[in-house]
Amino acid sequence: MASEQRTAPRDEPVPGTRRTVLPPAWPRLPPGGRRPLLVLLVALLLGQLAVAMVTTAVQQTPTIDEPVYVATATDYLHEHRLRYNPEHPPLAKLLIAAGVAVADPNYDPAYPGTQGAVGRHLLYGSGNDPGRLMLWARLPVIVLTLLTGLVVFAFARDLAGTAGGLVALALYAFSPDVIAHGSLATLDMPVTGFLVTAAWLAWRARRRPRRYVPLAGLALGAAIATKMSALPAVPVLMLLAGLSVWHALPGADRRRRALLSAGGAAVVAVLAVAVVWAVYAAVDPRFRFSPAEPVPALAGLHGRLTALLPLPPAYRAGMRTQFAFEHHAWQGFLFGRVYTGRLWYYLPVALLVKTPLPLLALGAAGAVAALALRPPRPAVPYLLLPPALLLAVAMTGAREFGTRYALFVPVFLAVAAGCVTAVRCRWAVPVAGLLVAWAAVTSLRVFPYYLPYANEAFGGPAATHRLLHDSNVDWGQDLGRLGDRLRERYPGERVWLVYKGSGVPSAYGIRASDPRKVPVSRVHGLLVVSDSAAAKARGRLARLIRTSRPVDEVGYSITLYRR
Repeated sequence: MASEQRTAPRDEPVPGTRRTVLPPAWPRLPPGGRRPLLVLLVALLLGQLAVAMVTTAVQQTPTIDEPVYVATATDYLHEHRLRYNPEHPPLAKLLIAAGVAVADPNYDPAYPGTQGAVGRHLLYGSGNDPGRLMLWARLPVIVLTLLTGLVVFAFARDLAGTAGGLVALALYAFSPDVIAHGSLATLDMPVTGFLVTAAWLAWRARRRPRRYVPLAGLALGAAIATKMSALPAVPVLMLLAGLSVWHALPGADRRRRALLSAGGAAVVAVLAVAVVWAVYAAVDPRFRFSPAEPVPALAGLHGRLTALLPLPPAYRAGMRTQFAFEHHAWQGFLFGRVYTGRLWYYLPVALLVKTPLPLLALGAAGAVAALALRPPRPAVPYLLLPPALLLAVAMTGAREFGTRYALFVPVFLAVAAGCVTAVRCRWAVPVAGLLVAWAAVTSLRVFPYYLPYANEAFGGPAATHRLLHDSNVDWGQDLGRLGDRLRERYPGERVWLVYKGSGVPSAYGIRASDPRKVPVSRVHGLLVVSDSAAAKARGRLARLIRTSRPVDEVGYSITLYRR
């Protein structure tokens, strides 16, 4: 019966538009059907994701970037000023501020120094409990990551039905990169969530442009109000919105369709810009900008284009800072090679290492299925164009510090993977189920050490530090675990420490000296080195490591040597 099949949503389309044929929101079910079972499955997948993220958030010490974001969020709460971290817009830090408000930390707004120094002082020099403060700061990002999971499910369900939605959600929920960055008070998972939401809403606008085009503009605005790396998505989402409006007006003449499509694209752009202004106004309605550190000048074409953008002065100043970062020659590490500058293939290779093999296989197969099959084919531009363009732009960047710069790739891959279930073949769903089970086992095996994850083809998390560095493996997250390990196994021993991170070792009971400041002959006992520091070791540190014997490791990110 017709009543047995529900489609989402129910309201009527705009007059003169046509309906996009989407798979039903729920499969054909007998009376009393399986909806409760579906709700239970979604709840279980999101529940395990929540448990994994909260556990990780509790156990990990602050990563390198987190103290800056938490201090900036605290300054927003107390001083309502645009002073720290102008290179990133405020939205995700305002979300972090919601958790900081609950923690209610002591804060000295007059503390001098760089944004990094202010962050360390807030966590370790103001009488606050760093573990409690960081947990509350991370919780809003955890909630946003869970909500993004619902978007992934809904997007894939629109393309391939309920089975496709469950496959996509499961791959998302078991992704080590999603869990790792979803459990941190950083910006990478929030911007990814807003981007995939914008793409999904633009797809939905093919059916009801009046509702979904404005919503897509708001989601896009949230993305560019979180990280400036989302700016290349603006023309893509404008194009997709125009395409959706064009598709929704089959009965109109070509001129009217073209005008309305251009209007839809303009609505997306205007609303995105409006969101950015609103976010800055939420910090300071007068848009005052008093940076704690100098903002570099920007000449040439980039400088002229930045000055013309209809965005707040603080946003444009942040863009100048970002361009200055891109002009710096950073040092990178890939497969044992230390280099200066950029490798165009760094991100694709790093993604191959850190993306679970089942997600790679199902994502690729799903993308092929979307291209080949008629039902999901119209969604291909919405599904593949945004991540492809953003990845191409990210590959030109100078900072090759981790797959977090392309975190949107595994998330869009998870949505694409759901399209495998649209293949009319008896083996499609069972094979997809087996690969999802593989992804689940992989995720459970690395619990709770998600940040240094590498897939089985590259040796697993124990081998990641030999292939990649920085936020791919060692972002300073295991200082607390190191303190526990030293107390349990090496009490009273002399410790020499080379730590890469923002944490303060003494706050975790670690009493250690820097072996790089004394002659090599005086370094005896335990030599403890962050794996990112070891990867790029030169001179005295390289000699110390070469003449020492590894005896232990912590969290796949810190190695202990015996001298």
